[in-house]
Amino acid sequence: MSPSSTPRQDEAENISLIGHELLDSPMLNKGSAFPDDEREEMRMLGLLPYHPSTMEEQLARTYENYLHKNNDLEKYVFLVSLQDRNETLFYSLLHRHITEMMPIIYTPTVGLGCQRYSHLFRRPRGLFIAYPHKDKLDMILDNAPLKKVEVIVVTDGERILGLGDLGVGGMGIPVGKLSLYTLCAGIHPATTLPILLDVGTNNKELLNDPLYLGWRHERIRGQEYDDFIEAFVSAVMRKFPHVLLQWEDFSKNNANRLLDRYRDRLCTFNDDIQGTGAVTLAGMLAAMRISGQKLKDQRVVILGAGSSASGISDQAATAMISEGATFEEACAAIWLLDSQGLVHSKRTGLESFKQKYAKPMELTAGWRLDAPEKFELADVVRNIHPTILIGTSAQPGTFTEEIVREMAKHTERPVIFPLSNPTSKSEAVPEDILKWTDGRALVATGSPFKPVEYNGRTFRIGQCNNSFIFPGVGLGVIASGARHVTNEMFVAAARVLCDMSPALTDPSEALYPKLEFVREISQRVALAVGLEAQKAGLSTVTSREDLEMAIELKMWKPHYISYKSVQG
Repeated sequence: MSPSSTPRQDEAENISLIGHELLDSPMLNKGSAFPDDEREEMRMLGLLPYHPSTMEEQLARTYENYLHKNNDLEKYVFLVSLQDRNETLFYSLLHRHITEMMPIIYTPTVGLGCQRYSHLFRRPRGLFIAYPHKDKLDMILDNAPLKKVEVIVVTDGERILGLGDLGVGGMGIPVGKLSLYTLCAGIHPATTLPILLDVGTNNKELLNDPLYLGWRHERIRGQEYDDFIEAFVSAVMRKFPHVLLQWEDFSKNNANRLLDRYRDRLCTFNDDIQGTGAVTLAGMLAAMRISGQKLKDQRVVILGAGSSASGISDQAATAMISEGATFEEACAAIWLLDSQGLVHSKRTGLESFKQKYAKPMELTAGWRLDAPEKFELADVVRNIHPTILIGTSAQPGTFTEEIVREMAKHTERPVIFPLSNPTSKSEAVPEDILKWTDGRALVATGSPFKPVEYNGRTFRIGQCNNSFIFPGVGLGVIASGARHVTNEMFVAAARVLCDMSPALTDPSEALYPKLEFVREISQRVALAVGLEAQKAGLSTVTSREDLEMAIELKMWKPHYISYKSVQG
């Protein structure tokens, strides 16, 4: 099926596949829904049960099977298998049950799928580029089963969610991420390509697993790693010169520097950095509107100074500056803590993004510390009285009752975002946060949580979900023909998402919209991103009207179309 111009319901697509080959093509297969005339035309007569199903019948049958699965991992495996058989039915089912199924196909359940990848493996999807094949990159990219690729999501599997190094199992993330591009923004699945760069793994459990499918070698580091990435990017630019390439779940040692190295050479971004930063900024801006304050007047503490914290801090600083703060004032308002405690000026070997947020030691003079010379989260909260507390540490339970109650003493509406995922890695659970703050906290989480009942009120917990940002950014970049992805595009996306916060009109509502509205959100984000591309002179689409039309045309909707055989 051609992704560039999806036929109307009353049109027919000429295809070369027939019989079992057609049934084995996930993008073209209709399963039991092939009508009688197509079964004969496509040489499928007798290959399927007699009754041609409607889409509604298929959806009912598939959902019934889904509900019979015993746990989330079984549901994940079921949906992945459906995607590998019939992508149109897969996306139709997800559209019908988006709130229920998004936590299954992506966070948090995708993490379990990645951990069990080599044991659950059934059918390959995307490209696996292993370091021993570094001299065959062009050949591998030529093997991509797609005529036109518009979006690539690539990972090296080293920092999968909050789970760490999962090696080849990390492929579940690009596959899941691209499913969200299609589900949330309508980017045609036949134009998306997941890639796993297999540079080894340092996970001893995987290396000792007799069923592990990846390259059994410790991770390549240093110049060898950089040369491999350079060769990969160069090969991508030769094969797909206009593709949007998204970096996903690289380690903090590589994520920022790879983005900095390649952002001006091709159309690329890192969702862990820029997407997380934008979606978190949207929640902070919404919280500021609710509390009637400015972001530039806040004291922000971020626990876990990795890729996500980099994006959050930089986006927050940019927003503060737009409100009138100086660069120095914005950086001074943001406090970072990593595994060694407070990021301060006397520490050596700080990554470049941390240096501008490193606090002069004079600011800690007179602090009362729990342990001498250690500046832990409790110390920072006790001494600076933060108004916003964000967790990206993947350390469950670190937002303790003592810390949250101390914070709540000094601010009327504490903003607390435990963002680590999956759920098992969350710094705190919303029920505890609301209890410890007497229901005053403005809470958002990285993984989905059920509504909380407290003091006779129901609090819906908003999920700070990158799916509100990156699919729309991708759609806007593709539809506008943008040559590069800029930070300003993400700020524009954050402001759109903030404007759609249900809490702005209903105080009992969440800071983030419900997932059922994500397609509308993505369309609005895409327009804002495309307009920003026009403003920056990066777009090949010159008018707003043409941009709106291009976005609409790019938004694929899952439905069956008629086929004609080119074989006669």
